[in-house]
Amino acid sequence: MDEDAYVDALLVDLALDAPMALDRSLQSIFIGGGTPSLFTPAAIDHLLSGVREQMSQTDEIEITMEANPGTLEADYFAGYRDAGVNRLSIGVQSFHDGSLQALGRIHKASEAAKAVIRAKSAGFERINLDLMFGLPQQTIDMAIEDLQQAIDLSVEHISYYQLTLEPNTLFHLQPPSLPGEDQIWEIQQAGHRLLEQSDYRHYEISAFSRPDGECRHNLNYWCFGDYLGIGAGAHAKLTRVSGIIERRWKQRQPAQYLSDISECVSLAGNRELKKSDRVIEFMMNALRLQEGVERTLFQRATGLPDNTIDEAVAEALRLELLIPDRDRLCATPLGLRFLNDLLQLFEVND
Repeated sequence: MDEDAYVDALLVDLALDAPMALDRSLQSIFIGGGTPSLFTPAAIDHLLSGVREQMSQTDEIEITMEANPGTLEADYFAGYRDAGVNRLSIGVQSFHDGSLQALGRIHKASEAAKAVIRAKSAGFERINLDLMFGLPQQTIDMAIEDLQQAIDLSVEHISYYQLTLEPNTLFHLQPPSLPGEDQIWEIQQAGHRLLEQSDYRHYEISAFSRPDGECRHNLNYWCFGDYLGIGAGAHAKLTRVSGIIERRWKQRQPAQYLSDISECVSLAGNRELKKSDRVIEFMMNALRLQEGVERTLFQRATGLPDNTIDEAVAEALRLELLIPDRDRLCATPLGLRFLNDLLQLFEVND
């Protein structure tokens, strides 16, 4: 695919969607999905320059780019920094070559460490490492060794999450031998202890950061904020002046996406969030945060009366799944462990 043609399409897509931002300034940009670090620095510079021309941005805007640890991508790091990217999220997944091979990753463990060093040399102070646990044949010692290597690289942020077998993937159809539930729980608990002992604050279910290193873009998701989505397969959430909250999405297939954009059509589908959608989606996001959210955010973000969730909150308090604080919505450690059970309490009728 011609990267210049694709970036041009992204900017047309943004031009079609930007009016829905209602003159709000961009607070964050997240360049992700697929492997955006295969784009040259010139293409990313073209994209970010075009975004600046179309929309205002806050002075402290966070611009994150996902990257793989491979040599080609690392060669581009300095160029991405010059283009305006100020945060890198590097998909390490593991520092064991056997685990990487089992996951189908093409980089080697040594390349992962080198990528972090090159990112720092390129001027990146804000770096996230994605790390998985519960991998095929993984022991507790292997998982902790993985995590310790990430900590030793002294990055600002670590996303530490369990491998999940997504439907319609080879792993799901032919599942590998994975650690049992009890062992995965032990790995998770040991990993969380090590991160907290190493001065990483556990602020979201799978996210740990050094002081002031939280991912601002993701915090907007967890607080049920609005966002635009441009590009093939991109999703958006928007609150209209009328109070309607809408989910929107673009064509998944790049060829069809480019064809649509050439006709100045960017939308593949959309749906209005009903009362039940607003409640469950708000809680699904907000309760991921270790400190929860202010109770008043529910009404501000969903447009629903505060008493909409009174009955569910009372039951969650009775079951000790929520912390007894009338000013905040915050899961207890038990509630976080059994988050799906907690969320079921917030399934309401329209």
